[in-house]
Amino acid sequence: MTTDDGTIRIERLSKQFGAVRAVEDLTFEVRPGAVTGFLGPNGAGKTTTMRMLLGLVRPTAGTATIGGRAYQDLAAPLRTVGAALDASFHPGRTALDHLRVYAPAAGASDARCRMLLEVVGLADVAGRRAGGFSLGMRQRLALATTLLGDPRVLVLDEPANGLDPEGIVWLRGFLRHLASEGRTVLVSSHLLSEVQQSVDDVVVISQGRLAHASSLAALARLTSLRTRVTGPDVPGLTALAGARGWHATPSGTGIVVHEVPAAEVGAAAYAAGLELHGLTEESSGLEEVFLRLVTPPPAVLPQPAGGAA
Repeated sequence: MTTDDGTIRIERLSKQFGAVRAVEDLTFEVRPGAVTGFLGPNGAGKTTTMRMLLGLVRPTAGTATIGGRAYQDLAAPLRTVGAALDASFHPGRTALDHLRVYAPAAGASDARCRMLLEVVGLADVAGRRAGGFSLGMRQRLALATTLLGDPRVLVLDEPANGLDPEGIVWLRGFLRHLASEGRTVLVSSHLLSEVQQSVDDVVVISQGRLAHASSLAALARLTSLRTRVTGPDVPGLTALAGARGWHATPSGTGIVVHEVPAAEVGAAAYAAGLELHGLTEESSGLEEVFLRLVTPPPAVLPQPAGGAA
């Protein structure tokens, strides 16, 4: 079945380069009207997945479609998908001339080229050669290039790379604006902290496999709260936790109470007449959850024959 809604669907996608399995049985969906963060450490398979989506790499198995069609089957690919997988340009071309090279294929006028340079903040350097641009300026020019055909789908690989803090704030707002127009926006990054203020959904992969896919709000619910309590009467603290129905674990000269705020624990200890020497509330942030998702379990070393010496 085909549809023109701009939904990206990755279904059981795999890619093997010789003995290396870069992507393995990957399935997820990217919806229109939202910014989706495609997350994973360097080497996780993000770029390979994007290249398969754009028809630049042939999958070993599975499918990658945009609006129900493979990229090569799109009637007007540059008007459907704007993609930036790197920020490389002919160093001798000016910013405006770079856009002019791609404009005919995208059906873009010279006026649109100039307008897009204005939109991405490069109007003042339209006549400068791209070879002298900083990485952040090249990222902005790459984004302008993706927008030439006014596409409904954007696929951006590490677009915040090289941007200064002001540029990152601008990019966040710009991506949200594009999504608010009903576009499908897929943005890759190896850092959740870099995109968490701009994305609605997250897809996390590790070692080529899906580790997590949900809304950002659902990912946030995986964070945890811990309250460390220390005092001279550890058995009393343990009994208090049991009486309150709290999940608690021993920790040195006290206990750790899980998913209960420090204020509530402290008030209960005071009411029970328990002396406290320490009361500390800790929480795992989104970045900690992300690292937990992408960190592979430690390798188990084989035991030598005959057991340990």
